[in-house]
Amino acid sequence: MDRQEEANRSMVSKVETKDQWEFVSNKAHNQGCPMVVHFGATWCIPSVAMNPVFEELASTYSDVMFIFVDVDEVKEVASKFEVKAMPTFLLMKDSVVVDKLVGANPDEIKRRVDAFIQSGGAFMA
Repeated sequence: MDRQEEANRSMVSKVETKDQWEFVSNKAHNQGCPMVVHFGATWCIPSVAMNPVFEELASTYSDVMFIFVDVDEVKEVASKFEVKAMPTFLLMKDSVVVDKLVGANPDEIKRRVDAFIQSGGAFMA
């Protein structure tokens, strides 16, 4: 794949159904792969504004699964994790939420993802 194709390819996977969520989260769990999940909506301006930041993080940390969940499309998953505002970011390891950030704060999500990765996906203080 050449550089242009690579630049155009999203590193963020979009989950569009509950079954797809189950598949992706089980895959991450079985592989011991940390997950960073962005819960948002296409109509939510702060959520949309965070998409480039989330893409940047995904291209930086290739050993982490970056997932986008549209709360309107996959209500069951948003409800399961008690997502009440957007954007909401969950940092997960072994199917367990280890950190949660609510709101569009590019510097804070970068800091938390970096700390999460540096700790090997351990529980955050």
